[in-house]
Amino acid sequence: MSLVSTPTPITPTPPATLTVVPARHPGRWIASAVVLVLAAQFAHGLATNPGWDWPTFTGYFFERSVLRALAVTLELTLAGAVLGFLGGVLLAAMRMSRSPILQALSWTYVWVFRSVPLIVQLLFWANLGYLYDTLQIGVPFGPGFHELSTARLVGPFGAALLGLALHEAAYAGEIVRAGLLSVDQGQLEAAAALGIPRPRQFRRIVLPQAMRAILPSAANELINLLKSTSVVYVLAIGELFYQVQVVYGRNGRVVPLLMVATVWYVLLTALLSILQFYVERRFARGALRTLPPTPVQRLRTALSRGAAR
Repeated sequence: MSLVSTPTPITPTPPATLTVVPARHPGRWIASAVVLVLAAQFAHGLATNPGWDWPTFTGYFFERSVLRALAVTLELTLAGAVLGFLGGVLLAAMRMSRSPILQALSWTYVWVFRSVPLIVQLLFWANLGYLYDTLQIGVPFGPGFHELSTARLVGPFGAALLGLALHEAAYAGEIVRAGLLSVDQGQLEAAAALGIPRPRQFRRIVLPQAMRAILPSAANELINLLKSTSVVYVLAIGELFYQVQVVYGRNGRVVPLLMVATVWYVLLTALLSILQFYVERRFARGALRTLPPTPVQRLRTALSRGAAR
C-alpha cells in the first residue's frame, strides 16, 4: 500500500476575475497640492502687489542704457570664458605633466586664485598701477627695449576682464583635469599598442569622452561667470547690475529695477542652459544608443498622444 499522496493540481485564476488595485501615493498628492497652492499665492502676489511696480519694470526692460549695459555683460562673460578656459587647459596640461616644476606652479596658481575672493582680485588689478608704473619688454633682469604705461594698459575694463579670466582659469583648470582623468587609461594603452599617433589619440579617443565629463561642470561655471560679472560694479563699469543701480539711484524705484536685472539674468541663463543641452546631446552620440529627445521632439510626442486619444 503506497503512502505517497497525489498532489492536487492548481487551477489558475482567469485574468478577468483578478482585482487590480492601483498603487496609491497620498503623500505625493499632498505635496503636489501644497506646492501648487504656494505657487498660486506667489503668482497672485506678483500680480496684485503694487510694490512690484510692473509699469516701471516694463518701461525700463528695453531701455537703451539697460541694453547697452547688457551688451557689456555679455562681452565680459564671453571674453572671460574664452580666456579663462584657454588658461584652464594650459593649467590642466601643466598639472598632468611629468615636470614637478610645472605641477607645482599649476597647483599654486589654482590654490591662490581659488582662495582669494573675486572682488578682492578685481580691486587688486584695478590698482596695479600703484605697484608698477610701467611694464618693460626686454631681457629678464637686464635692459628693457620697450615700456608700456600700466595705467593705459590696464584700465577699468581691462582690470575687470583680467580678474574674471584669471579667476575663471583656476576653476576651469580643475574641470578640464577632472574630465581628462575620467578617461580609462586602458584605452590609451590599447591605442598606443595599435600604433595610433598621440595627437590622434587625444583628438579621437580622449577628447570625445572627456567632454562628456567636462561639459556639465563647464556649463555650470559659465553660468556662474555670467552672474559674477555683477561684481565688477565696484570698478564703475557700466554692466547690467551697475546700470540698474544708477537708474534706481535717480528715480528711487529699487524693486522694479532689480527685477529688470533679475529677469535678464534668468533669460540669459536659460539660453546658456539650452545651449548646454544640445552640446551635451551631441557628445552623447558615442555613449548612448538612443539620444535624449529634444524639447521639440517631446512636444510632438505629447501632441501625437493627445491626438490619438
